[in-house]
Amino acid sequence: MLTKLLNIKYPIIQAPMFLVSNTEMVIEAMKSGIAGCIPALNYRTLPELREAIKELKQAKVEGGSFGFNLIVNKSNVKYKDQLRVLCEEGCDFIITSLGNPEETITEAHAVGIKVFCDVTDLHFAKKVEDLGADAAIAVNNQAGGHRGNLSPKELISLLTKHLTIPVISAGGVGCKSDIDKMISYGAAGVSVGSPFIASIEAGVTDEYKQACVDYGAKDIVMTERISGTPCTVINTPYVQKIGTRSTWLEKVLNKNRTLKKWVKMIRFYIGMKATEKAALQATYKTVWVAGPSIEYTQAILPVKDIVKKLIN
Repeated sequence: MLTKLLNIKYPIIQAPMFLVSNTEMVIEAMKSGIAGCIPALNYRTLPELREAIKELKQAKVEGGSFGFNLIVNKSNVKYKDQLRVLCEEGCDFIITSLGNPEETITEAHAVGIKVFCDVTDLHFAKKVEDLGADAAIAVNNQAGGHRGNLSPKELISLLTKHLTIPVISAGGVGCKSDIDKMISYGAAGVSVGSPFIASIEAGVTDEYKQACVDYGAKDIVMTERISGTPCTVINTPYVQKIGTRSTWLEKVLNKNRTLKKWVKMIRFYIGMKATEKAALQATYKTVWVAGPSIEYTQAILPVKDIVKKLIN
């Protein structure tokens, strides 16, 4: 069970969300008996990342746990320095995404940090298990942001059948019955993101939070216009206007082996900046990342009340 793995009261990780997650959210999560995680990319500089780790270590309570998410592919030029800081300062766990986690697993294990790896299929799940990952995070087709292709039941059942490490389900959890469902499929716990966007502590605009209240599961669409990789967003009028498919130029450039890597890196950077502007400023250019579990979001609440809704 995830509770034993992270020494937490409830088998829930407050998922790392780009621009949304912050120390205030994670501290409240830990006080509520769950784990919290922040993308390392939410910090522009390494000193800022160090300060965040120190703040979380000081605020840590028994029954709570905290970690950071690392993008481990070449699009993240800060990756190696971020990993070094995490290992120097210490945290309970690291979640890896979008790349080969071998270096992270080796370095983190050397200082006693657990490593969980995002996976979307059995092939990569077996790879991270062989590399020594402590758990696989099964990103299903109900997840917000970059999601998988398999349903929660399909993916969890497949991974638990063939892996010996714990499987943590990511996607499709907005209420207590959803957690019970994922556990019944064999998951050791769940990673929950979108319901926490509309928290008082989240560091995004009230417009973004309110959108998670006003829109529902039917309003979530896939777009290729953020990072070059399909990503779920709220289908605002602006998203409808710009469309959700790559431009003809991006498609042509992506077919060129030499240019493909650079196109992806540029698209990733542009997409991050566009998402940052929408999340942190009141603007008509609203590209708000979220998953279908916002269906259960009915008000902007403190983190502790969102946790209560998930466990009661």
